[in-house]
Amino acid sequence: MADILTPTLGESVTEATIAKWTKKVGDPVRKDEILVELETDKVSLEVAAPADGVLSAIHAEAGATVTPGTVLGAVAEGAAAAPAAAAPAPKAAAPAPAAGGGSVTLTVPTMGESVAEGTIGKWLKTAGEAVKKDELLVEIETDKVAVEVASPADGVLSEILADAGATVTPGQEIGRVSASGAAAAAPAAAPAPAPAAAPANTGSAQVSGQIPLSPSVQRIVAENNLDPAAIQGSGKDGRILKGDALAAAAAPPAPRAAAAPAPAAASAAPREVGPREERVKMTRLRQTIARRLKESQNTAAQLTTFNEADMTAVMAVRAQYKDLFEKRHGVKLGFMSFFVKAVVSALKEIPAVNAEIDGTDIIYKNHYDIGVAVGTDKGLVVPVLRDADTLSLAQIEKGIADLGKAARDGALTLEQLQGGTFTITNGGIYGSLMSTPILNMPQSGILGMHNIVQRPVAVNGQVVIRPMMYLALSYDHRIVDGKEAVTFLVRIKEFLEDPQRALLDL
Repeated sequence: MADILTPTLGESVTEATIAKWTKKVGDPVRKDEILVELETDKVSLEVAAPADGVLSAIHAEAGATVTPGTVLGAVAEGAAAAPAAAAPAPKAAAPAPAAGGGSVTLTVPTMGESVAEGTIGKWLKTAGEAVKKDELLVEIETDKVAVEVASPADGVLSEILADAGATVTPGQEIGRVSASGAAAAAPAAAPAPAPAAAPANTGSAQVSGQIPLSPSVQRIVAENNLDPAAIQGSGKDGRILKGDALAAAAAPPAPRAAAAPAPAAASAAPREVGPREERVKMTRLRQTIARRLKESQNTAAQLTTFNEADMTAVMAVRAQYKDLFEKRHGVKLGFMSFFVKAVVSALKEIPAVNAEIDGTDIIYKNHYDIGVAVGTDKGLVVPVLRDADTLSLAQIEKGIADLGKAARDGALTLEQLQGGTFTITNGGIYGSLMSTPILNMPQSGILGMHNIVQRPVAVNGQVVIRPMMYLALSYDHRIVDGKEAVTFLVRIKEFLEDPQRALLDL
């Protein structure tokens, strides 16, 4: 007998929720075959069979909360006669194998570390349409990246199991591609589970409200401003499962308004949309941007200090060497590489701006991973240029160009979006004259670049016209003092107005 144990769930993760079992008691299993899926507030985990044999016992049903080391079930090594004989009955009753006789299942791919779910975008094909192998069928949005799902074979998209807007998890079935065109009956079978779920939700809402919610359910409830007491759970003892929470979030607002005569509840309902208005659900990326920016405002003691830089010297260097630079390195010489170099130099002098607060501790970073904000048609992302202090101007320009292209193509990986120590954002490319950028938490500083404008300034007692740029440094006043912030910005200004300082390491 081999026990099926809950694995280690990751740093700071102490519990998980049983999402579903892929086998029933009595089913034969093979070693390393996936038996159960676990959900945490960060990731989804799969638990495989420890040995060949028969699933002899399930100790934790779907919806149960478990901790690392908990025994989930047991596998009897070797196919015992009694359990094995019971196995064909449930298989014969299951419609899935029969429906998928000549079909290939479309499943949600792994979406990266710490990404536990995504949202189905628009399907590019409808059920019954012919598809070709590797043809793009649907895009799944997460809070960080977009994942494309292509057809695994030539045939017909026989069934769509997850419509646009549905929340899905890695490994979940979202559709089927049939090698033959005879898939007309498949869509008719798909809606059957939906009515079946409604009677299951007739469990006691009062009992559900008293049972602790799993991390994934807590997140859905918080993001959609749901009342757990109003959600009827379909799990064991009335426990609210993730599917119950998602169904409540997707329910039309009308029933909520009818069931809530209190003024407070009525104000929470979505307002009526006028004839010249359109209501569009926010993308996951936009929801994440909104949430993180508000968290940043609520967490840090943000303050912004300003200065201005005369860009004459940088523009002169760029004009003199841009053709030779591009010929030698295969990339254009822009302004961003000078700013990255200036920022790294200033961070070395003022390390508090390159640090972060962790509880009651300060973590000083001895590396310089610079985030560069990139605007895309789906929202703002901040890919990270690693070890910027070791890069030349050409390497910085190449790195930024590659990250920018990946951002616009939706091809950024999670690794490219995590771990920055300081951020630069350039509103000047859109014509911004001045702004106060918001911190990219948990970082303690962000530099805002702006439009270069010809303005009259006083130089040696004379009024002259110079290309000037306003610089803005937003910083966390909990860790960075005003003197340090002002000094940091002055060092940026000095570097840009006298780039030769970099050659002398001044």
